[in-house]
Amino acid sequence: MPDKSIYLASRSPRRRELLRQIGVSFEIIPLREAPRYPADVDETPRAGETPDAYVLRVAREKAQAAVGITRVRRLASRPVLAADTSVVCDDAILGKPAHAAAAIHMLESLAGRPHRVLTAVAVTAGDVIDTRVCESQVWFRALSAEEIRRYVASGEPTDKAGAYAVQGRAAAFITRIEGSYSGIMGLPLAETADLLRSHGIVLP
Repeated sequence: MPDKSIYLASRSPRRRELLRQIGVSFEIIPLREAPRYPADVDETPRAGETPDAYVLRVAREKAQAAVGITRVRRLASRPVLAADTSVVCDDAILGKPAHAAAAIHMLESLAGRPHRVLTAVAVTAGDVIDTRVCESQVWFRALSAEEIRRYVASGEPTDKAGAYAVQGRAAAFITRIEGSYSGIMGLPLAETADLLRSHGIVLP
C-alpha cells in the first residue's frame, strides 16, 4: 500500500494531539535541534507586514525548511505540514512572551475585550505549497491584576502565542469564541483535512 503518512514541521504537542484526533499518521521534523542553534525560520515580523501576511509567510517558510531537511537526510518523499499561529490585538502581533513581565502585559491588553487568532497552515509536496489561513475571534472577560499574576505564575503562558492556552486554565477567562477552536489551539482541523486530502492523504 502507498505511504499515507506525513511529516509535521512542528514541536507543538497540541498540533500532534490534533493530528492524532483526525487519524493522521505523521513523523516530526524538528526545525531546530536545540535552543542553542539558530532558528531555521526568521519569525520576526517585517516592516509593513500585516498579521495575515505574517502567519502565511512563516507557515510557508517552515514547510520549505522542513522539505529541505528531508532532502538533506534523504528521507522518503511525503507531504510536509507546517503551521503558524498569532494572536492579534489592535493589529499588533502578540507572539510568545519572552518573560513573565511580557506575559502580564499581553494578558492586560487582552482582558475585557475581543482579539483575533490567526493560524496559517501550509502543506507542501516537492515544490508545490498549498495554504489556508483560519481566523477566529476570542473574547476575554475583565481580569484582575491578581488573576493575571496567578495565571502567569502557573507557567502556562510560556511558549504560547498571546501568553495563553485556550485548552488550559485560560478557558476560565474566555466568554465567547467565533471560529475554529482547533485553530485557536494551533491547527484548524477542517482546513488541515482539506489540504491533506488534496495531497492524497485519506482520512478515516
